[in-house]
Amino acid sequence: MATHLVYLLGGAALLLAVVLPYALRTAALSPPVVLLGLGALIGLLPGIDDSAFSPVAHRGFVEHLAEFTVLIALMGVGLALDRPLSLRSFRSWRQWSATWRLLAVAMPLSIAGIAWLGWWVMGLAPSAALLLGAALAPTDPVLASDVQVEGPTTTEGDQDEIDEDDEVRFALTSEAGLNDGLAFPFVQAAILLAASGSFADWGARWVAWDLAGKVVVGSAIGVAVGWVLAKIAFRSNQPSLRTADSGEPLLALAAVLLAYGMTEVAGGYGFLAVFACAMTMRSAERGHDYHALMHDVIERLERLLTLIVLLLLGVALTNGLLSALTWQAALVAVLLLLVVRPLSGMVALFAGRSDLRVGTNTMGPRERAATAFFGVRGVGSIYYLAYATGHADFHDVPLLWSTVGLAITLSVILHGVTATPAMRWLDARREA
Repeated sequence: MATHLVYLLGGAALLLAVVLPYALRTAALSPPVVLLGLGALIGLLPGIDDSAFSPVAHRGFVEHLAEFTVLIALMGVGLALDRPLSLRSFRSWRQWSATWRLLAVAMPLSIAGIAWLGWWVMGLAPSAALLLGAALAPTDPVLASDVQVEGPTTTEGDQDEIDEDDEVRFALTSEAGLNDGLAFPFVQAAILLAASGSFADWGARWVAWDLAGKVVVGSAIGVAVGWVLAKIAFRSNQPSLRTADSGEPLLALAAVLLAYGMTEVAGGYGFLAVFACAMTMRSAERGHDYHALMHDVIERLERLLTLIVLLLLGVALTNGLLSALTWQAALVAVLLLLVVRPLSGMVALFAGRSDLRVGTNTMGPRERAATAFFGVRGVGSIYYLAYATGHADFHDVPLLWSTVGLAITLSVILHGVTATPAMRWLDARREA
């Protein structure tokens, strides 16, 4: 493709990225749907080499682009949440009850369900089936903006009054922030299964380190980095270091890189560290306008990165990404969105008490059904698949990419079209 045409298309796409979020705010159509469609149309233009946008041929680039996009989204999600999480307060942990249910019940059920379908329906090897389940089970912090909280609330009044008033958006946002890191042990299990043989050979180490140790390391480093940066930004004795006073929002980007880099060097889960860092920074001076400034710059960067990912995904869709797709793989992608995730979410949220209450908020049957349904799949799945296929030899890699690509496309369309009317309906019922 000619260079001048790249500039033309890039400029037009960036203009859409700026305009679409506002133009489609009241429409039952999300910007990701439009951007994905635009990418697919670009892919049909003459002169585009099929291999130029292949995630198999350019696995390393795809991995790092998706990785950085998810990291930025996780920082944005952590800064956006108004409900604090105090490790020393049982009441605080109970306020996150819906999140823990989704993580402890819905996600493992989703991994098991997708892996079983991949093995039984698609005929994948056990390692590839487990990888498919681990990659597609986590909900996405990048493409789920239509069903997430809008941003941090800042006020000069009582900071204890700052909390979430929408349990559906809170549950989906907090789930997306945590499950990207917590799905990593199962991606690692798929890698070990492909490279090292039976569970008996590596299971004990996996449970002790990959399933538990790395989670602790990632959480601890994320909290530590967030605490130090918040201390400097808000309470440093040196005025030049108090970035909250100067309003310099790039501290949020520095926090992403520091938390992730330190955790990866230590061998922990960097995704989890970034979210923990963001949550810790958000807990300091919760009513301060600085949180909104940091969130704003992260949100803009996330929008740009999402634009690039969606355009490339759209181009890949019409240039061979789905070439290995079978009807069995298409069925698994549909079952994931319409059966596996909704059923897993309902099992998690409907177990136990009839209502999940947080203060004056109630998560009734309608809210729980919506939370179970809106399990958006997206950039995180791309990263996990690219990462795993670079660390072990899996069979049917093109089929895995075709299945994940279709699942993301269907999720973008299905959830993008239904999110606005569904959330509007829930808001109206809650206010009635």
